[in-house]
Amino acid sequence: MKKLGFVQLVLSVFILVSCGVKKNATDATSIGVSKLDYAYIDKFHEGLRFKQKGETTLAISSFEQCLKMKQTDDAVYFALSQLYEIDGDQTKALTSLEKASELDPTNQLYLQAYTYLNFEAGKYEDAIAGFERLIKIDGTNVEWLYGYAETLMKAGKYKKAIEALDETEKFVGSQPELVLQKFKLYLGMNKANKGIELMNAAIKAFPEEPVLIGTLVDYYFQVRQNDKAIEMLELLVKSDPNNGRAHIGLADIYRQLGKKDAYFDELKKGFQCVDTDIDVKMKMLIDIQEANLPVTPEIMELVDLLVLQYPADAKSHSIQGDFLLKSGKDGEALNAYKKALTFDKSRFPIWNQVLLMEYQERNYATLYEDSKSCLELFPSQPSVFLLNGISANQLKKYEEAIQSLEIGKDLVINDKSMQSEFYGQLGEAYFGMEQYTEGKSSYEMALNFNQNSTLKLNNFAYRLALANIDLDRAEELIKKANQISPNQPHFLDTYGWILFQQKNYLEAKKYFEKAFERSSQDAEIVEHLGDVNFQIGAIEEAISFWLKAKELGSSNPVLKDKIENKTYYAPKH
Repeated sequence: MKKLGFVQLVLSVFILVSCGVKKNATDATSIGVSKLDYAYIDKFHEGLRFKQKGETTLAISSFEQCLKMKQTDDAVYFALSQLYEIDGDQTKALTSLEKASELDPTNQLYLQAYTYLNFEAGKYEDAIAGFERLIKIDGTNVEWLYGYAETLMKAGKYKKAIEALDETEKFVGSQPELVLQKFKLYLGMNKANKGIELMNAAIKAFPEEPVLIGTLVDYYFQVRQNDKAIEMLELLVKSDPNNGRAHIGLADIYRQLGKKDAYFDELKKGFQCVDTDIDVKMKMLIDIQEANLPVTPEIMELVDLLVLQYPADAKSHSIQGDFLLKSGKDGEALNAYKKALTFDKSRFPIWNQVLLMEYQERNYATLYEDSKSCLELFPSQPSVFLLNGISANQLKKYEEAIQSLEIGKDLVINDKSMQSEFYGQLGEAYFGMEQYTEGKSSYEMALNFNQNSTLKLNNFAYRLALANIDLDRAEELIKKANQISPNQPHFLDTYGWILFQQKNYLEAKKYFEKAFERSSQDAEIVEHLGDVNFQIGAIEEAISFWLKAKELGSSNPVLKDKIENKTYYAPKH
């Protein structure tokens, strides 16, 4: 509904006042202006000034003081009605307009404002009466005719509303907007066939108005006439090929009908349209994800289209990462996720995915840097502190690892498994710094939280063996790990190393050989076989295994010396 503008009101009021008071200013007494009139005029103009400045409360106060002096000025009531409306008091606004109309019943401006305000207040019967009075004044005013029809519709008087719309059409001709209103009214009157007949005629008359077809599509779906809905949708995409939502809607229908080729064809057309935003397209891709469909070239084409259309939006790169990851292209997926972070660093799920993938790829240098960046943004995420601690340990930044791990473990709530991880990594850091007392204490705490963690049992035992301390405790730990998870090559290797440190070389060799049978490309296991062969006097075999360990990329810095000097040196890791 059209409301009267502020400027129009001020001008109207000013004209009314000017017409009423402008006389020869040289002789006030000659025109009968009293002292009361002076005060009234001053207060009136004061109200106008306040109103023009937007000082509503002061303007209302001024005009209300005018009423205390004179109750017969319709212009004051009209001004107050607008101010009350601005102030949110519809009741007073209506009362003031009603009073203005009583004082000047011929003023169309007052009647129009009163009618529209009744509509806005939901007083439809009063609004209908107002529109009927207005239409008697000017039956060709299209705005009033349309307002009258809309008010009748709100009041549930559908037949009269249609008649009012018909009358409007006499002056503006058939218009899609009027047809749509009539269609809704016919549905409300349970005359759907009449409405559909009207809509079909309008579709022929306005073939380039997709809203008409779209409305019929919605109606057919609502009444479960899906065949007709599909027919209308197909007509809609032909009449409006750039209607992305129509293409996507039709694609969804084809999906339900199992028409795979048609589904992807329409979906692609929908993705190419610019009228559908990224969120609509994202939803379609998420639906495909949740349907657990294989990642086909057609799907990746949709994903690539999204990235092409929204190259600076984190969402497009994020969903691209999801599909690349699902298709086994981990490296490309990681790049896509990191690209997403260049546009939006505030999304923790993307950070989490990046950090986990870097951890899985053992890219500890990058994990260390990225986890530090993530902690600046999300300083209360324990998992990030843990990953930062792991990467720092791997880079032998033990003091930094301890700092992160100590902070992170205090953020963990009701998660024993994660607490165990934190204490296990603290154990690694302290052992790395050769602070064995703190290292043993941390590992014991890790096992206290998760006593059957085979990884913690093995790692603790191996650290004790490397340090050549508490070998009985180490043997106890690795025996338990092997009982829980037998025949694991690294557990067998750890047991062999404990026996090696106990100088039980023949028994140690048996365990190293078992480990080698299960993991012949592990550099550490191969090197240990060389060590134990050296200790039993098989020097050539020892050198052969050491050479192979070197080829496999052993990280032991003394391996080169062992090969060159043909002698054994304790490992340094």
